[in-house]
Order: sequence, then C-alpha cells, then structure tokens
Amino acid sequence: MRFRVDRDVLADAVTWTARSLPTRPPVPVLAGVRLEADTTGTVQLSSFDYEVSARSQIPADVSEAGTVLVSGRLLAEISRSLPDKPVDVVLEGTKVIVTCGASRFTLLTMPVEDYPNLPVMPPTTGTVDGDELTHAVAQVSVAASRDDTLPLLTGVRVEIEGEKVTLLATDRYRLALRELTWKPASPDISTVALVRARTLSDAAKSLGSAGSVTVALSTGSGVDMIGFEAAGRQTTSLLVDGDYPAVRRLFPDETPIHAVVSTHALADAAKRVSLVAERNTPIRLSFSEGQVVLDAGQGDDAQASEAIEATLVGDDISVAFNPQFLLDGLGALSTTFVRLSFTHPNKPVEFTGQESLDGEDNPEYRYLLVPIRFAS
Repeated sequence: MRFRVDRDVLADAVTWTARSLPTRPPVPVLAGVRLEADTTGTVQLSSFDYEVSARSQIPADVSEAGTVLVSGRLLAEISRSLPDKPVDVVLEGTKVIVTCGASRFTLLTMPVEDYPNLPVMPPTTGTVDGDELTHAVAQVSVAASRDDTLPLLTGVRVEIEGEKVTLLATDRYRLALRELTWKPASPDISTVALVRARTLSDAAKSLGSAGSVTVALSTGSGVDMIGFEAAGRQTTSLLVDGDYPAVRRLFPDETPIHAVVSTHALADAAKRVSLVAERNTPIRLSFSEGQVVLDAGQGDDAQASEAIEATLVGDDISVAFNPQFLLDGLGALSTTFVRLSFTHPNKPVEFTGQESLDGEDNPEYRYLLVPIRFAS
C-alpha cells in the first residue's frame, strides 16, 4: 500500500473516524483504524467497536492499493502534529511509514484479518437539514441522563410520523421535547427509535455542518440500528433496547398561570444568584405583578437576591429549581423571551420560547422542569 494525501484532509478524516474508539477495548484490534487505499484515488478509513461504526472517504494519490490496521488514536495525534505538507503513507512489511517533510513516523500494524466486518448502512429513511438537526439534538440532549445504570434514560427517543420528527429526552428531573420537519423517503412512514444521546449528539455535531444529512433507520428486522451520512462520512449505531416511559403525558394540558421574562436577563440573574447556592441547594423564583425575584442561600450562609422585569398572568407564585437544570433549559432556548407556565408550585413547570413580550409562545421546543420543594 502506498498513497500521498493532503495533511489537513488526512488529519480531519482520522480524527473524525477515531473519535469513538474505546479507551479500553475488549480486544486490541478494536483500538485500530482500518485504512483501505484504492487505485481509483480514494482512501477509506473505518472504525468499529461492535456498537458504533464510522467510515470516512478521502481523495488521495494512490500508487499501490492495500489495506492496513493501525492504532487510531496514535495516527490521529501524529496526523494533527505533522507540518503543513503532503503526507506519504507506505506499508513496508508489518510496519506503516508516515512521512511528511522532514518528519518520519513508523507505526506497527495490527492483524487486519482479525478486524470485524463493519455493519451495512440501513436503507435511507429520509434527509434533514444539518444545522437544524444539530440545534434540535443539542436542545434535547441536555435533558438526557448521564447515569449508565439507567440505559433507557441515556437515550433520545426519536418519533417519526411522515414529515414530522419528534425528539424526546428525560433524566426524571426534566423533560425536553423538540419537533422538526424533514424529507422522508416514504411520506407515510411511522416509526420509533431510541438512540444513545451521546452518539446522536456526536453525529449531529460532526455531520451537521455538511448541509443535508441522510438518516437511515432499521428496526424490527434483525439488528436495530440508525445511520447518518453526509459529505463522504457515515456512522452507524445500535439502538438502545427497551420501552421508553410514556413521558408525553407529563406535559400539562392547561396552565392557569404563566410568566414571560427576557431569556438573557433571567439566565444572567440566575448565574449571579446561584453563586451563593451551595451544592444541591435550590434557587428560588418568586413571581408577582411586573417582576420576578430570584434568591438563594438562607440562615447564616451567604445570600443573594435580584429582581428583574417580568409579565405575570394569574396569581403570584414561587418555585425553586436546581440552578444548573434551570440554566440548561434557558440555554437551550434560542428565543428573546421565555414563557414559564405553572399549574401548582410543586408541579413541573413548562418552559417555551417566544419572540416578543406579548406574543404567542412557540411549542416547537418544550422543556419541563420539576421544582424542588422548599421551606416557606
């Protein structure tokens, strides 16, 4: 095998392909990236850990075709540190020689015949705008659980009904829902999938800038998996097994009280006031006509309070939140104002965005946050 490739092209492709490699692989070959050089002028890089696979195809000047398996992390670190010159990659016996300008590296190869076959990309289910996918996944994944002992809740539920896609995530303390439109391959498609939030976020961030992203979903026929493809890169992931809790019903049908506040002003005030909130202590929000007062700390501890302008419809109400969960929800909103809708001081509060103080809220993104009970 022998090929020459642009340094930046190689570094980007290796870094992307090796990003999901396990740090402690069950078998050594799973720490590798497979390079397949073809005389048609392409090099395909691939990685697989039996759950997530990644493939990237790049143009190269290939003089000898061949396939090798080398340490993915090491090749990524080397390729990023090379000078800005063309890179020559040559297989000599059981070693791969990487040369760039005056730099020369020798890497040991791993037995390519021991490497597992990569899964086949499922048939195309539809396409979605990359920027919208990136934004939607970021909004929802903040609410997914980081607790691996609850694997179901580390996932994002993807519900597809024709042209509408709904993303849902919860960690039992908050729930996020985001609706977006896409172009389905079949107009009457109706399916559900549970995708690991970390995998979905990674795919959306790394492929979203490519414009249009192709989504491929396979459920109920052998191996359940999802695939994403854009700009010569594709990644697949096994779906999370199990029945996701029926969380949609947690959103209240009607809310007799609601308040509208500047998203930016509320987030800034919450950051300042939460500086005195000890670990696991809440920040209180007291809504009355024309204002909301934020305060934290009590007794002999440090205390802080701040009042900001707010519009209230309904009775005065006070609630308390985990400061980080509150900031996560506000940070996920991209609108000028936030509407907080209440049913009771101890019942979950729904956050939605709106562009003007007296306008309608936009239900495209909904963030439901469970308040913390506090002593009056």
